[in-house]
Amino acid sequence: MRHSRGWWKKRLPHWYGSTRPLPRSSRSRRDAGESRYTSRRRWSEIAASLRDIRARRYDDIVDSQGLLRTALVARAPRPPERLRPLQYSRASRVALYDVRHHVDRNLHAVERNQILTGLALGYKPRGEPDFGLDRQRLAKAATGYVVFLHGTARPNKQWPETSWIALGKALGGELVLPWGNEIERARSKRIAAQLPGARVAQHAPLDQVAQLIAGAQYVVGVDTGLLHLAAALGVPLVAIFAGSKPNLTGPVGRGPMRILGDDRMPPSVDDVVDSIAKVA
Repeated sequence: MRHSRGWWKKRLPHWYGSTRPLPRSSRSRRDAGESRYTSRRRWSEIAASLRDIRARRYDDIVDSQGLLRTALVARAPRPPERLRPLQYSRASRVALYDVRHHVDRNLHAVERNQILTGLALGYKPRGEPDFGLDRQRLAKAATGYVVFLHGTARPNKQWPETSWIALGKALGGELVLPWGNEIERARSKRIAAQLPGARVAQHAPLDQVAQLIAGAQYVVGVDTGLLHLAAALGVPLVAIFAGSKPNLTGPVGRGPMRILGDDRMPPSVDDVVDSIAKVA
């Protein structure tokens, strides 16, 4: 699920103090179904992001993903004083990095990135992660609604529409379906059309979607960014895994949650209904 770029500059400093986010759009057009290489708008946005990056000097540059595109972005500032990439997975990328750190890739992504960042910047992470998000401050007046997060960039991580419809019929009540692109909007409409209490949310920037999630009674979602946001907010949730491994990328948070399924092993509707009873 992707949203407009403007919210980053307005909201992240408000949430995290001195943070200065640099908006990037290397995936947004692809997620919306556009060509990966031929979208003129996409290349224009990437060029604007690189100009923004090059406008400042940095003491350290940390690349926590080790992808070719992130390595190239990490090299964009001129001149870099110290480039400290954290991980890589192809030998061709090694030449782009000045310093390399190795951490077991079988660790959960959150723990792995905590350790990697600590190695790069010279500190040792301690305790559970604190995301610095206050659910009560973000939530508006809650009305007992439930949020369904069905959208995800990879088709193999999706849960069947028929399962969402069956789940909605089993739950009843007010259901809200956010969406981030036209494909997800169409799916939301198809699901909502079969459920009397469901509505398709208006398209909104991510800070407003965060408020929607914060005010929910609970969230049911696939492995997508908004599910991890719900976990960070401490919203009760049931996570549905179908095309990724929860031991590596499962949600992390302090609220009640149940994680179901695994790579190529999606849970049944009955399993989800049973888990909702345990967290809601």
